[in-house]
Amino acid sequence: MEVLLNLTINGIATGSLIFLLAAGLTLIFGLMHVLNFAHGALFAWGAYFGVWIYTQTGSFVIGIVGAIVIGALLGWLLERWIIQPVYTNTMSQIQVTMGLLLVMNECIKVFFGPNQVSVQLPSYLDESWLIGGVILIKYRLFVIAIGILVFLGLQYMLKRTRLGLIVRAGVMNKEMVQALGVNIKKVFLYVFILGCGMAALGGMLFAPYSGVIHAEIGMDYGILAFIVVVIGGMGSMVGSALAALLVGVLGAFMTFYVPSVALAVNMLLMFGVLMFRPAGLLGRG
Repeated sequence: MEVLLNLTINGIATGSLIFLLAAGLTLIFGLMHVLNFAHGALFAWGAYFGVWIYTQTGSFVIGIVGAIVIGALLGWLLERWIIQPVYTNTMSQIQVTMGLLLVMNECIKVFFGPNQVSVQLPSYLDESWLIGGVILIKYRLFVIAIGILVFLGLQYMLKRTRLGLIVRAGVMNKEMVQALGVNIKKVFLYVFILGCGMAALGGMLFAPYSGVIHAEIGMDYGILAFIVVVIGGMGSMVGSALAALLVGVLGAFMTFYVPSVALAVNMLLMFGVLMFRPAGLLGRG
């Protein structure tokens, strides 16, 4: 029983990290219908830049802030100069963002070096509690708490604020929203920046969780984020959260009990879901 609880907590923590990346992807696709394959590179940049600031200052909190800032800044630059010209061309989106992913990964090696970087947990989160045979690792609980706060914050923004109203209206009919006097391009920019900032936050939180980072994590977790978005339903925030938890928990159990199929389990899960619900768990047909 203790093993099951430990695996579940580990899976939820992993799912929370995946959600931070997938949530931004869901926002960007849900409103802008942009297939941003470079989203994973922002995850990697958030990890590397945040860890660099963490190492220089000794403050994990400042490292997190720095990661979010670099993610938002890169998001602003990418949206204004690269993504905006290909809004209406899906094939160009794929080509441009795939190229961006490769270039940004190589830039990480140029600025931070080609070798793996080891990351230590902050001292105040490098502890655990033993309760009834269940090991509660403080950092994993911290990651879960951040995931919950981000989810609740996004839900509040989408359903309780004027920006959220515009976003939801833009998903249904962006031309009508623009006809009502809303600068939809500016809304797109805000959404893109928000999504990129969350990806960078996820990367920074992943670094101490994993203990080591490398330039290819952007590609690895970018693919995983797309799988989560497809399973949850394109454009569904709740669906992405549910799918991220499902992928995280299932991955933890498979890695422990059947490690030989752990790498394929996400693809099998996506295949199984789409067989019965082609639009995803909570996607609209």
